[in-house]
Amino acid sequence: MAGGMELSKPEYPNEEHGEVASLSNDGEEPTEEERRTLRKVSDKLPWAAFIICVIELCERFTYYGLSGPFQNYIENSYGGRVPGAIGLGQTGATGLTDFFQFWCYVCPVFGAIVSDQYLGKYWTIFYSALIYILGNLILFLTSLPVAIENGASLGGLIAAMIIIGIGTGGIKSNVSPLIAEQYQNTRQFVKTLKSGERVVVDPGKTIQRIYSIFYMMINIGSLSSIATTELEANIGFWPAYLLPFLMFLVGFAVLVAGKSKYKVRAPAGSVIPKACKVMWIAMMNKGNWNAAKPEYQEEFAGSKKYNLKWDGIFVEEVKRALVACKVFCFFPIYWVVYSQMLNNFISQAGQMQLHGIPNDLMQNWDPITIIIFIPIMDYFFYPALGKLGFQMKPITRITLGFMFGAAAMAYAAGVQKLIYKTGPCYDAPGACEAGLLPDGTYAPNNVHVAIQAPAYLLIGLSEIFASITGLEYAFTKAPASMKSFIMSLFLLTSAFGSALGIALSPTAVDPKLLWMYVGLCIACFIAGVIFWVIYSKYNDTEEEMNELEKFTAPAKPVEQADEEKAIAAEAPARERVVSE
Repeated sequence: MAGGMELSKPEYPNEEHGEVASLSNDGEEPTEEERRTLRKVSDKLPWAAFIICVIELCERFTYYGLSGPFQNYIENSYGGRVPGAIGLGQTGATGLTDFFQFWCYVCPVFGAIVSDQYLGKYWTIFYSALIYILGNLILFLTSLPVAIENGASLGGLIAAMIIIGIGTGGIKSNVSPLIAEQYQNTRQFVKTLKSGERVVVDPGKTIQRIYSIFYMMINIGSLSSIATTELEANIGFWPAYLLPFLMFLVGFAVLVAGKSKYKVRAPAGSVIPKACKVMWIAMMNKGNWNAAKPEYQEEFAGSKKYNLKWDGIFVEEVKRALVACKVFCFFPIYWVVYSQMLNNFISQAGQMQLHGIPNDLMQNWDPITIIIFIPIMDYFFYPALGKLGFQMKPITRITLGFMFGAAAMAYAAGVQKLIYKTGPCYDAPGACEAGLLPDGTYAPNNVHVAIQAPAYLLIGLSEIFASITGLEYAFTKAPASMKSFIMSLFLLTSAFGSALGIALSPTAVDPKLLWMYVGLCIACFIAGVIFWVIYSKYNDTEEEMNELEKFTAPAKPVEQADEEKAIAAEAPARERVVSE
């Protein structure tokens, strides 16, 4: 009130309808007109999110720092031209590195169960970090020269891979949703910028920015392989594994020191066993989800009657989560393409003239690309498209990721063909009499290793579109009670990709490598096209999910559909806590 008169909201003419519409004040929810016409922007990010980003940076520094030298460590023999320790050859090295990737992305499912059922996200990360430290210590000790010379390296490596994978699983399934949970606003509101422009502050845009920054921290951490590959080439493997070990201790210290700053939720009971049971009941009843709802049990009295410890809303949440996860089905093909830079690209570099550059140093073009282009995309490219009225929806971004992945494989195939056309050993690089040097080693083919860089650049661009968007999609589409579960399922797609990589590892030999890259290019391109055909009609809105549910749900009577709508309408008003 001012001077006994109530202040009225400002108004502006709605040109489309020839009427006057009111403007929302700053901090208020936007009107429908404002939602449609105003630019959507990100909110300020909480400090706790940045602290968790530092923890993730240290963990990824460790992960990529120790895995960067793996291909050489496993493939090459101790004391050769290219650094090595175990001498299993390219096929053996590719198989073992793919196994490590597979194991690291299967374990998040168990990490999600432990978090939701017993410990909560913070304490699961804490104890997983202790397990991770043990694995790092084993790897470091068995990479010492005395251990390599006495044949302890292979056993130590396998033990370290298994232990580190368990630690990684507990961290990966929980750190991604934990960082997004630090931002707790769920409604849009209007804000006036210093420039005078009125905008809508959108939680969805904020989550997108959080994951962009999160992913950039991952890739800053992954630059650790620059240091570890240099240490490997100039000193040995033991300092290459000691450095990540020490960095992880720094991250663990930050995790402990920042505990009071995090917004954490107590474990509410794992939804994974219940969700699996719901899906099993629905499947056993020909896709009828009502069979898993307590309120419909009387209708199924003629069949098996189940002891249900949940309500109808939980069944709807499982159904929604399952529909969201359909998008993930195409990701294993993308991940097997992505994994090439972690093993076969490194071996490919070893077939070329290095000019003093370690062959496993080239992989750092990928994180450098991501670090450069994430801010460009986030602050310039996406906003510029938004001002032009074009929103880069998640389905569009993921499809572009597949296309860039296919382009990377096409380029790698071209590089491999060039290697095979060049002497001295042509399609048998480093394995012919013409390339034998006086010191008993073999000369690589006469191709400069720098030609490989664009392949990493294309992989990096594909990650910005496919991988970051996958993380964002997994978090935003999951119901509140299933964040860790859906995130672990997204990470599980990487495990399936690694399993495909293991199956393909017998083709990772000369001269089959050319056709392996061609095959991966074709597979990734076709997967991207099919993905676009199936999902391009849906936008990243609540209506998308409703349409997807209609698309996949079995037919039902009208009164049954009305009752389910009433149940679904109650869901936003309740905080879901599902317990035994």
